[in-house]
Order: sequence, then structure tokens, then C-alpha cells
Amino acid sequence: MKLQKKDILEALKTITAPGAGENMVDSGAVTNVLTFGDEVIVDVTINNPTLQARKKAEVDIMKTIHDKVFEKAQVKVNVKVTAPPKEDTVEIKGKAIPGIKNIVAVASGKGGVGKSTVTSNIAVTLAKMGFKVGILDADIYGPSVPIMFDVANERPLSVNVDGKSKMKPIQSYGVKVLSIGFFTKPDQAVIWRGPMAAKALNQMIFDAAWGELDFLLLDLPPGTGDIHLSIMQSLPITGAVVVSTPQNVALADAKKGVAMFKQESINVPVLGIVENMAYFTPDELPDNKYYIFGKEGAKNLAEDLDVRLLGEIPLVQSIREAGDVGRPAALQANTPTMEAFDNLTKNVVEETVRRNTDLPATEAIKITTMAGCSAVKN
Repeated sequence: MKLQKKDILEALKTITAPGAGENMVDSGAVTNVLTFGDEVIVDVTINNPTLQARKKAEVDIMKTIHDKVFEKAQVKVNVKVTAPPKEDTVEIKGKAIPGIKNIVAVASGKGGVGKSTVTSNIAVTLAKMGFKVGILDADIYGPSVPIMFDVANERPLSVNVDGKSKMKPIQSYGVKVLSIGFFTKPDQAVIWRGPMAAKALNQMIFDAAWGELDFLLLDLPPGTGDIHLSIMQSLPITGAVVVSTPQNVALADAKKGVAMFKQESINVPVLGIVENMAYFTPDELPDNKYYIFGKEGAKNLAEDLDVRLLGEIPLVQSIREAGDVGRPAALQANTPTMEAFDNLTKNVVEETVRRNTDLPATEAIKITTMAGCSAVKN
């Protein structure tokens, strides 16, 4: 059967591109259609860089042509991603730190969802994959990263870098760590107003000898407040990861966290959502899953917000125990916990590579060749 271009275009008017209000043809998302007998090539451009959006556009186009034009058509879809237009927008931008290639913010809308635990385990997994990794514990009022890396009693030393005195981060499990917890007593409350907290953060960011890093992870405080804006103003964030648990009360706040990064004045790409405490599996019944906090809440939220679900981390006693003794659970060999964090981290790397490939260059340096990228293909 010889297919006609006009029939293809009419069919594509019945669907919309991810993030667009009009149909694919009228919105300009479909940039070209070629037909050769029963073969069809469709070129489409979308603004959403996530893997889920790309696959959705491809599947929708193929299904529509098969359903409305010819069910045996051989369809090829070429999806290209461009940045959304910015008109009359004043973005909050920061200055890059020499030697740091990618800065990934890990955030949550509310406290108690395991954000620091997720950050710490992503960090050690990245280090296992061969990346050079650092963590900045930006949770000024509740720093917990030093405990999770068993360095709570350590104190950063001063080193001379190009004639300037810099803080040398503490290194543990192959990860460089800086936290306000290194400069306060364990029982001391940090009672600072916003400007003072922001100043302390800036010192840890720019007065530190981070050296060469492939990833600097920012463990942000819960919520969407002054510290977050200070970070955005100080640094060029490559992308953000939002952590939530499955229940509605956490998802409502996670949605606000995603919305914060998508604000026009901030415009930080959201790499995806992590569902922590997704289900409980007792040691004596390893094949059983109990959905204590609800089922697939973060997965549904990711679909609604058109971002990727990066991973589902189970509610396992050993994860809590590992954090308490200062040895992240991702270091436990050949366990379901390690596999969950390995999968999560590979997806974070994959989305970072995709973000740096698909979106226009910013102050953040693109990933080109880095040790460990082959793990994405596994």
C-alpha cells in the first residue's frame, strides 16, 4: 500500500507532543514526514528531554499511524529534543567551580523520606563505578552525612591552593565530604538566619579544595526555601533528583519540589524521582513485598509530571543500620539493596548524560568521556 503524507499528517493531528498544548502538527512538533510505499519516516521535535517523554512521543506516533492509516505500515520516528524557548525570563545562575563537571541536587519536599540516605548511597555507588565524587551536605540545620560516612569526629584541614587557603574535604569510601556538621558539636543546635546559613554554604562551596570531580552531589534540606535559592544563585546545577515515599502526604510535597526546579527563574532540569521505602520485604520472606506506605505513588507522580522514575528503594532494616554505623548499604555486596542502588545510580548517570547531550550547554560542563559511563549500557 502506498501511503500519503496528507493522511499521516491528519492522523498526527489527533495527538499532542509531551508538554505541548496543541496537536503535534499545529504545534510544529512534527517537522517532516516522508513516505516510501508502506514506509513512513516522521521527524518530531519536543521540549522535554526525559527518556519517558521521548518514548511516549515515539509510541504515540507509531500507534496512531497503525490505527488510523495502515496497520502494517513500517514506521520510523526520529525524536529530537530542544530547550523550551525563554522569553523575558531572568534565570538564577551561578558560577562554575573549576574541575567539577556535574552538580546534582538531591531534594525532597518534606523531611523524613530518606533523602540523605539516598544521596549517600548514590555517592558510594558512583565511586564504585569509577567516578570522582563529592558530597556537599547543604542541610545546615540537620547535617547527617558525616554520620552516614563514619566521619562525624573528623575535622577538615586547611590546604594551600594557588596561594589561597582552602578547606580539604574529608574522604570516606572514595567520596569527598563537606558538611556544617564538621564545624559544630554533636549536641549543638545551628540557630542561624538565612543570610548566615547562605554565607556558610558559600564558604563550603567556593573555599573548598574539591579538586577534579565528575559529580558533586548536593544534599539539600527539606522543603523549598531560602537555602535552596541561595544554592541556585551560587552554582550552575546540572540537574535535580527528587526523593519521596509512596504516600500522598509525601507526594504532595515532592510535587512542590519538582515545581520549584521548573520555575522559569530557576529552570533546573529534573532528572527524575526516587521512590524510597517503596515496599517492605522481611529477610525470612525475601519474595514477599508489603506496601506499607502505599503502592507506586511516586511512579504515578512521575508519569503525571512527565519525569522519569529513577528507582524504587525498598524499606529494609539493613539500610537504616548501615547508615547508623557509617557504612552505606550500597557497599553490601550481592544484596537486593545493593542492586536497587546500582540500578538507581545507573539511571541517574544515564539521565545526566542525556540532559547534557539534549539540552543546550550551560555553565555546567558536559559529560564526554568519563570512567564508568559504560555502566549505563549494562
